[in-house]
Amino acid sequence: MSIKLRLIVMYFLQFFVWGAWLLTIGAYWFQNKQWSGAQFGAIFSTMGIASLFMPSIMGVVADKWINAEKLYGLLHIGGAIVLFIVPTINSPGLMFWVMLINMMFYMPTISLSIAVAYNALKGDGKDIIKDFPPIRVWGTVGFIAALWTVSLLHLETTEGQFFVASGAALVLGLYAFTLPKCPPKFERKEHQSLLDTLGLTSFALFRNPQMAIFFIFAMLLGAALQLTNAYGDTFLHDFAKHDEFKDLMAVRYPAIIMSISQISETLFILAIPFFLKRFGIKTVMLISMLAWTLRFGLFAYGDPGAGLWMIVLSCIVYGMAFDFFNISGSLFVEGQADPSIRASAQGLFMLMTNGIGAVLGSSISGLVIEAFFTRPDNSKDWHGIWTTFSVYSLVVAVLFVFLFKHKHDPAALQSAAARNAAH
Repeated sequence: MSIKLRLIVMYFLQFFVWGAWLLTIGAYWFQNKQWSGAQFGAIFSTMGIASLFMPSIMGVVADKWINAEKLYGLLHIGGAIVLFIVPTINSPGLMFWVMLINMMFYMPTISLSIAVAYNALKGDGKDIIKDFPPIRVWGTVGFIAALWTVSLLHLETTEGQFFVASGAALVLGLYAFTLPKCPPKFERKEHQSLLDTLGLTSFALFRNPQMAIFFIFAMLLGAALQLTNAYGDTFLHDFAKHDEFKDLMAVRYPAIIMSISQISETLFILAIPFFLKRFGIKTVMLISMLAWTLRFGLFAYGDPGAGLWMIVLSCIVYGMAFDFFNISGSLFVEGQADPSIRASAQGLFMLMTNGIGAVLGSSISGLVIEAFFTRPDNSKDWHGIWTTFSVYSLVVAVLFVFLFKHKHDPAALQSAAARNAAH
């Protein structure tokens, strides 16, 4: 197979594993196990907790000691074993720890897959800004395929979803050993710094003020992503409490409606090369922030009835909001980091977005919703919640305009791509 096709298979399976359970574990938790909502909130925090340290640690391991594609395969095999065990768990407390271990295996594979893909494309003389997005789009296709597979097989409330995810993870883990080699490139220096000694060289990127600002805003956008993941499906479910909405399609099949977001991703991923080369990372990130503002604002005024078009449009806008910061951000980091710390740099980006950003987003939003938007009967003021999230995204966008001073230089971008291709 060609390099591109081999990477397409990798990305399809990478997100198929996640899509098989991420949006349906709630139905398994509440309708099958009938465990409490408070404990379920902790399950989603495992992604953020694992991302606080595992992507960075595994990035260092890949940069210094073991081929990234081999480490990637071993992690997926470990995840397959844990996912196979999940259906045997009969305690919500134990379920937290098992899912945390699963996320410790899975979350670093996201940044490692990027390192493997970028290295393979450069080794084949490809332009990653042009050639990576059409490959990455198949990850979103894989996520959608998994979601629809679980739904059509009626596995949403059963343990079958975890067996599907486990099987896909095992196949990917074994397949990873056939991927193009991505050996460590870190070279020990005669007079190395403490960061080098500890394997934290990628943190030196914070010495560049503009990179430090970039990572801070990546963290703030990571918080926004966690808000939509945690509350989007629940928001639609809550309309079932109203007689005029309870029998509508969007309320009966909220996961299908929310999957429009992933379908939208496939379109906007393909637009990234044009926007990134034409306008640069600052404009692309700003577009993402404004898209988050619109995403939440449409939710604030939409409903499953006459306002369904707003909810659908919000899901479409999500594709731009997510892709224009997540995938464009990883491309920007790749261009700014030395090839010897490529995996560590992607791990650092993951730490800021899916780690610190996710933990802060889930914890602070939970406190805010509990304090200001939860009524005495325990119902939620969704209009107030989504309006607040929308204002938050708009404030972040305004601050970004004034604080991030990076200037787009298409010629420099091409030069950087050529330099990286030489490594």
